[in-house]
Amino acid sequence: MLLEELVHRCKKGERKAQELLYKQYAGVLYGICLKYSRNKTEAEDNLHDSFMTIFEKIGQYKSTGSFEGWIKRITINTVLQKYRREEYLSVVNENMPEEVTLESNFADIGLQSLLGYIQELPNKYRTTFNLYVLDGYSHKEISQMLGTSIGTSKSNLARARMLLKDKIESKLSQSIIGLVIIIGNCF
Repeated sequence: MLLEELVHRCKKGERKAQELLYKQYAGVLYGICLKYSRNKTEAEDNLHDSFMTIFEKIGQYKSTGSFEGWIKRITINTVLQKYRREEYLSVVNENMPEEVTLESNFADIGLQSLLGYIQELPNKYRTTFNLYVLDGYSHKEISQMLGTSIGTSKSNLARARMLLKDKIESKLSQSIIGLVIIIGNCF
């Protein structure tokens, strides 16, 4: 079934069409939800809420532009609205450097490990990091989306980067110490 027909049938409220749409896009949207959530259970809840919003607002989709882009934007906004309601995105006034760089020896870190470290970040830092680094939004756009200042967005990003750097360095140090102990026990 063509996407245009599927969307049309979803606009009519047809359950089978909604099921097909869900199956087609759940994986992509779940990946987005994972980026913005603390764990898999929260990501699943966010995915469910996002699809509820998509089906509720699908009548507003005018078939101009990318449908996938439209549902991704709804997913991000649904998650952000949830966090705003729960006051996870409070304003911070920290004087942090704008850029924190990771050393090149961190390039070998696995994607799953990095995602795990990102999920461990406090919500305001994780959200800003994801919007800026992974989704390409500007600080001005992020500040508008989150209802904060541009300076807060920059500060949250810098703090997220520093926390990620600390987590990665800590894990690498633990790995090296463990390796030294294992090697030491061999002799």
